[in-house]
Amino acid sequence: MDNILEVKNLTMDFGGLRALDSINVKVSPKQTVALIGPNGAGKTTFFNCITGLYTPTNGDLYLRSKTDGRRRINGLKPNHITQLGMARTFQNIRLFANMSAIENVMIGQHCRTKTGVLGAILRDKKTISEETKVIKNAYDLLNEVDLPNRTNELAKNLPYGEQRRLEIARALATRPNLLLLDEPAAGMNPNETIELVSLIQKIQNKFQISVLIIEHDMKMVMQLSDYIFVLDYGRLIATGTPDEIKKDPKVIQAYLGEATDA
Repeated sequence: MDNILEVKNLTMDFGGLRALDSINVKVSPKQTVALIGPNGAGKTTFFNCITGLYTPTNGDLYLRSKTDGRRRINGLKPNHITQLGMARTFQNIRLFANMSAIENVMIGQHCRTKTGVLGAILRDKKTISEETKVIKNAYDLLNEVDLPNRTNELAKNLPYGEQRRLEIARALATRPNLLLLDEPAAGMNPNETIELVSLIQKIQNKFQISVLIIEHDMKMVMQLSDYIFVLDYGRLIATGTPDEIKKDPKVIQAYLGEATDA
């Protein structure tokens, strides 16, 4: 089976500090993979490398696109990586606070639209048709994340949990093959986390995409994941299924605490 994402020997140095040391990760089609580890283990640095925010010191990053096949993405700009089929959310929510919910989702579709400046000025039939589709898609995505009644609400006025879901809708608007979720349950109460798990499962089944998630909530990780990679001090210390990770002594020592608490 062709992998959606292949990360080979990823190394990231910041001056004399090695944040990631020869990391190897694979994500298969329609698979949910978790990247876990203590604070400072290098998880967000990993996300920043594969999404183009950082250029890795060493290693190779490959993403499989629907249209372009397997592409090496080292050094590509974030918008180009998004066009190839990778979208992400952030640990700190990055919505357009003074835009409405539907406008945020419409912006997410920008990388898939073809209308140029001339079309926007002339307002020809092709441009109008595309705009109509963008609006409809945005409505549909808001419905998918259970925000159908928040269409015209400013993003900054939404409750925290709804802002998280809106950010997921905006990421889905780019039509990804691979959705990266950076601590999506951060700041959520237990009920919101339960709803988030159901939402992620629904999205994956609906859109048939792969999901790569960073998360500290171990109950959520064990519920969602097909496979788990564990980082500690920038090194990969364990890989395996949720059951295997629960029992791994190195993981228990580094992160999970007692096995019975996992």
